[in-house]
Amino acid sequence: MWSAAQPDNHTMAENRRILIIQGHPDVTENHLGHDLAHAYAAAATSAGHQVRTATPAQLDFPLLRSQKEWESGPLPSGLQKAQDDIAWAQHLVLFFPLWMGDMPALLKGFLEQVARPGFAFRPEEGSPFGQKGLAGRSARVVVTMGMPALVYRFYFRAHSVKSLERNILGFVGIAPIRETLIGLVDQLGEDGRAKWLARMATLGRRAG
Repeated sequence: MWSAAQPDNHTMAENRRILIIQGHPDVTENHLGHDLAHAYAAAATSAGHQVRTATPAQLDFPLLRSQKEWESGPLPSGLQKAQDDIAWAQHLVLFFPLWMGDMPALLKGFLEQVARPGFAFRPEEGSPFGQKGLAGRSARVVVTMGMPALVYRFYFRAHSVKSLERNILGFVGIAPIRETLIGLVDQLGEDGRAKWLARMATLGRRAG
């Protein structure tokens, strides 16, 4: 069933529906990515935006193992609310740490499960890309990493983030997609953390 409702276009000054996807696989300890997401969410809520959160590490779902399962298998019941929240949202904000040059496997598995045919897109005759089911939504990708962000962006060309933006988010119609890369996280210190938390709060207020 074609279930992803098309949201109304909103300007940055208007209240928006925001879904924060917390992609850190470790929920037993507090990490910088958690603090960044909390700062964003708190500021967005105080500015009048509606905020929901999906945390894949707290959800029960298996990894997909075949194309057939992805195309025609049932969505795991533990992911129905997350998929409903994606349909509800006008703006998605993904937070995750860079692990081995990419997003953590748990987050990738989550995105594979929820971005299914009939929801995130549907086949369209004459088009190799199909009809994009999540058009009208925007996104921000916030990535923390141990290396300098400039090294990742210019030497490694931010390849994994670009792949996420182009091959997953962009493929299903999400645009524009903006990114925030935070490097040298182990060397930030209190002042550095405070600076980034303040930046997230600013983005949250703007739903940016």
